[in-house]
Amino acid sequence: MKKIWTVLLAVVMLGSLATTAGCSKDAAETGSREKFVFANSGAYKPFSFDEGGQIVGFDVDIANEIAKRLDREPVMNSPVPFDSLIQGLKAGKYDALVASHGITDERAKVVDFSRPYYRSGAQIFVGEDTTDIGGSADLKGKKIGVVKASTYLDLAESLTDSDKVTTYDSDVIALQDLTTGRIDAVITDKLVGLVARNEAGLKINAVGDPLQQDEMGVIVQKGDTQLLNDINKALDDMIADGTYEEISMRWFGENILGE
Repeated sequence: MKKIWTVLLAVVMLGSLATTAGCSKDAAETGSREKFVFANSGAYKPFSFDEGGQIVGFDVDIANEIAKRLDREPVMNSPVPFDSLIQGLKAGKYDALVASHGITDERAKVVDFSRPYYRSGAQIFVGEDTTDIGGSADLKGKKIGVVKASTYLDLAESLTDSDKVTTYDSDVIALQDLTTGRIDAVITDKLVGLVARNEAGLKINAVGDPLQQDEMGVIVQKGDTQLLNDINKALDDMIADGTYEEISMRWFGENILGE
């Protein structure tokens, strides 16, 4: 009887080893790619926006291409309110933010930025019937709309009284409010405003020269040097081989990097 149990135990152990070996082989054959988790607001057309229940846009395409070049699986967390994005990154919810963040000294104190991946400018938009605002000098005392936590908030407050500034979750909503009379002007990215006007048929106009030129960067956690270097290399390679321009042309009909 003892001999029979010994034989049975040996068979079971061999079976277990075979099963384990088989699982290891399957895992080795299929592999599991590291994830590249990124986030954006999903409310910044054409950079990230909802189209048929899916978040798409220039920022999404750039993030997916970065993931491809890092040999990682892209995982997008969106929509996330713009003013919560950096907080979520610092809490470890994402690896990076590909969300059209302007590179500023204030933000650079708490996060690290990649090289610029596009350039644009802050622009004043008004309703098409507006005649008393032709530039920044005309904004004193006017009601201005901007997106929460954007670089345009401080700019707006420097041009009018702070209690005259209204914040929004989305640039499009702010631009739509121009036609209601609740606000007199909106300060937003020039490309965003023009796309909103042309695609949504908003009765708005850009007035005056751009208020400032902005450089946008991908954001990673402070001190995440290896990921930052990898992202910068991916961006450099995309620019060098023409992939960046293809993505830019798809959304804007021009290269928005400006190099």
